[in-house]
Amino acid sequence: MWARAFFDDAAKAKAADEVKAIEARTAAEVVVSVHRTSGHYRHTDYLVGFVLALVTLVAMLYLPQEFPLEFFPIDVALSFVVGATVSAALPGVRRWLTSRKLLEENVRRAARAAFVELGISRTTGRTGILVFVSTFERRVEVVPDIGVDTAALGKEWEEALAKLSAAVAASESPEPFFEAMRLLASPLERVLPRSADDVNELPDAPHAA
Repeated sequence: MWARAFFDDAAKAKAADEVKAIEARTAAEVVVSVHRTSGHYRHTDYLVGFVLALVTLVAMLYLPQEFPLEFFPIDVALSFVVGATVSAALPGVRRWLTSRKLLEENVRRAARAAFVELGISRTTGRTGILVFVSTFERRVEVVPDIGVDTAALGKEWEEALAKLSAAVAASESPEPFFEAMRLLASPLERVLPRSADDVNELPDAPHAA
């Protein structure tokens, strides 16, 4: 439900409005990119299938009733398929069974790739900022260009990033994410105030994949 909400037209329009509101106060160029997943995680599905197949084999070997020998390969193979299919169909289970480190690495890698693919480094002052959301992993990665001094943005910036992450990780609605996005404006305005001749160089509408 959370993923679907982020991809509907209302959410896309809201994201564009939030970007415009931030850029009205700062020279930073913010781009929101929402992806359904940052990795394939097939190994998790295969692991679930393997465990279920193993349980099936042990049950057939040690339960008191007898099973015809020719049923063993069929039932074990079927159990593997069922386990892998169930894992793939239940994102919450798949995510819970995948290591947190791998989830984070995949999102970080995908965010940096999106930063390049979307041309965010091409702004005049190198002040582009990618807010990358990966809905399966329930994670957000913020990638600033070299013209954004994150050290100068300070604690207020770090707190805004933490709230963004918490909103994506815990909420069933994109609204808390938008509320957290608004917190980016204040530290960016302080460090990168908008000039009178500022030109919007990157699209405000979110990128979705």
